[in-house]
Amino acid sequence: MTDLNIELLPWQQQVWADDTRFKIVAAGRRTGKSRLAAWMLIVNALQADKGHVFYVAPTQGQARDIMWTTLLDLGHEVISGSHVNNLQIKLINGATISLKGADRPETMRGVSLKFLVMDEYADMKPEVFEQILRPALADQKGCAMFIGTPMGRNHFYELYKYAELSNDPTYAAYHFTSYDNPLLDPDEIDIAKKSMSSYAFRQEFMASFEARGSEMFKEDWVQFSEDRPEVGDYYIAVDLAGFEEVNKKKTKNSKLDDTAIAVVKVNEHGWYVDNIIYGRWSLDETAAKIFQAVRDYRPVSVGIERGIAKQAVMSPLMDLQKRYGTFFRVEELTHGNKKKTDRVMWALQGRFENGYITLNKGEWNSRFLDQLFQFPDPLTHDDLVDALAYIDQLANVAYDYDYEIEDHEILDVVAGY
Repeated sequence: MTDLNIELLPWQQQVWADDTRFKIVAAGRRTGKSRLAAWMLIVNALQADKGHVFYVAPTQGQARDIMWTTLLDLGHEVISGSHVNNLQIKLINGATISLKGADRPETMRGVSLKFLVMDEYADMKPEVFEQILRPALADQKGCAMFIGTPMGRNHFYELYKYAELSNDPTYAAYHFTSYDNPLLDPDEIDIAKKSMSSYAFRQEFMASFEARGSEMFKEDWVQFSEDRPEVGDYYIAVDLAGFEEVNKKKTKNSKLDDTAIAVVKVNEHGWYVDNIIYGRWSLDETAAKIFQAVRDYRPVSVGIERGIAKQAVMSPLMDLQKRYGTFFRVEELTHGNKKKTDRVMWALQGRFENGYITLNKGEWNSRFLDQLFQFPDPLTHDDLVDALAYIDQLANVAYDYDYEIEDHEILDVVAGY
């Protein structure tokens, strides 16, 4: 092993030296989790003559992007062959390191494992380990390491607390922050802290298991003003409800959400939420509401949430444009492979906390604030909050507002109406 020239950070050495069978490591971003995992995969594979070890990430693509090159680089002296198509690396002792995605659990059945790494375990379904991979460790009494940054208090949190508080000698819990990496400039972390919400910073850099929905938004963060800023550009984001006309799976007990149209003026000082128009409308009524909002506010960009509802509303919306000779481009808003809670948190929490969002006073305030303070309660609607969060995809303004807004051409949405 000395020939491998293994170099570890102090915190990595601590985990490395521990021979506990199941190690649970909660660590902040850029601490060196993946590099530790790579070394442990290589060394455990070398100790498993013709055996198998797995590295599992939330998706197979992530497994490739995170670990493939690192393994080839660190283990080049002991690698006899590699197959990028099936993401397998063969070592000189005949052992195999396989990279897997938790999104494809069927590819992990029927294998006996000597060692296993579950990377970003918080972002996987716990059944992947409990029903497939834990049995694969049984016959060889294999070991496993669970690593990742917390994502609220989910199954990763429960596993970490079990390892931390139980008397089970086969489990050990470790916690490290991004400050524990001596190669990472602490000033850079402090700079990041200034442009993030306290919730996000504690979770991402301090590896804190934050309870989602526990004061995610606080009342004293909300500020109002009826003085519209003179400088800035308007953006309109639309979160569509389901329509009875297209909702074929609707039952008598189903309850459609509201459509919400967020109208926001953006400048170098932040967001001024001028209005959030909401209601349960038909397709034609929804198209008319969007068209009227565009006429009233003349935005530089309009976005509508992607999906079957958008496809349905575009036809009457285009009819209105043709009828009145008023044309504007509609951007497609996407989830970006993020869960709604994460998307809303990243778009809104830091801005509210740091005073970068101001609300105009209006009848919509009460409905919006009720949704905001209860988010992400699954029993509470969040349409207005979701619509506002989508503005983040439209507005070409950096989160920390450190540079000037680019000039935009105002849409001509008045002619012919």
